[in-house]
Amino acid sequence: MYRAITHDIEVCVEPFFLPERSDPEENRYVWAYQITIANFSRETVKLMSRYWQITDGLGRMQEVRGEGVVGDQPELEPGDSYQYTSGCPLTTSSGIMAGRYTMRNPHGATFEVEIPAFSLDLPGEQVSLN
Repeated sequence: MYRAITHDIEVCVEPFFLPERSDPEENRYVWAYQITIANFSRETVKLMSRYWQITDGLGRMQEVRGEGVVGDQPELEPGDSYQYTSGCPLTTSSGIMAGRYTMRNPHGATFEVEIPAFSLDLPGEQVSLN
């Protein structure tokens, strides 16, 4: 599991390979990742948007931006957590994802929360994040 804490907001990521949705002969590799966001701050926060940087095994980078996550803009009170699962297809057998969420507090101020870099690896393979 990968973990980062920014502004008392913890983001944990657990990626896993989906062999039933992948087809290596067609250069299609699909991963899912489960993310848990926990609010350890003293204020309610709302997840407004996301930004992803996805790098495949050949170093090709793709950026993804959008409102909320999986069609939701969750609001987390102090002590609350929110969990969702999403996915990422690649044309290579490995890759790395990293990103950030833009959050808003009750006063209307926005701030960014780090999504830790995590590797997308076939079972039995490991990619260095350095």
